[in-house]
Amino acid sequence: MEPIFKALADPTRRALLDALRTQDGQTLTELEAALEMTRFGVMKHLNLLEDANLIVTRKSGRFKHHYLNALPLQDLMDRWVAPFLQPQAKALSDLKTKLEKDTNMSKPDFMMQTFIRCTQDALWDALTQADDMARYHFACNTVQGNAKVGDATTFILPHGEAMLRQVTTALDPKSKIAMTFEPLFMGPDAPPSHMVYLIEPQGDTCKLTIEHYDMAPGQDGFAEGWARLAASLKSFLETGEPLKAAM
Repeated sequence: MEPIFKALADPTRRALLDALRTQDGQTLTELEAALEMTRFGVMKHLNLLEDANLIVTRKSGRFKHHYLNALPLQDLMDRWVAPFLQPQAKALSDLKTKLEKDTNMSKPDFMMQTFIRCTQDALWDALTQADDMARYHFACNTVQGNAKVGDATTFILPHGEAMLRQVTTALDPKSKIAMTFEPLFMGPDAPPSHMVYLIEPQGDTCKLTIEHYDMAPGQDGFAEGWARLAASLKSFLETGEPLKAAM
């Protein structure tokens, strides 16, 4: 927690986080333009934010894009604030960030990472097997279709309505899953987008990166859905208990 407190203590770093909250994925040049500071000074502040996992970066060509990662702040709230406000509240997982480059797509509109104490096989099954997905999905209790290239996976809400449909477009066994993202809950005319799961084993944990591409205007709320899903998945794999919640 100390790096987070240190990062938040400086008003310039807080201003950088506010800038990314307003417009995610900005380059150093874009962030520098809003501050009365040298390029080197801005870089030092960004490095401290990245060390604290409050931002994640991704290179696209010669540009480096910066993304706000609010999940460590959620962990801080759960650890230090929620126990005082809600003694019975169940803490969410410690989620950290860093991104692996995907050269086959443009820069993502949204990205998130979490570290889960589990085996690579267990995480792979949780992301590809319909029965597992139904157990930890935060809103749906039924999932139809395993993740197989060319096949559809549909997430069904408790009252029977389809919430989300995904078609698997690529699989790299135990390391990468690429899928479409069709938000049926937004209506039949909602534009589809694309997402990628990246899995990287690290000792007794696995690093999971979530990338979301081609999000249409008005779809910023997907970030909350990903946060709910990541927290429930982590809890499910580490404790056997998902974090189910209504939309």
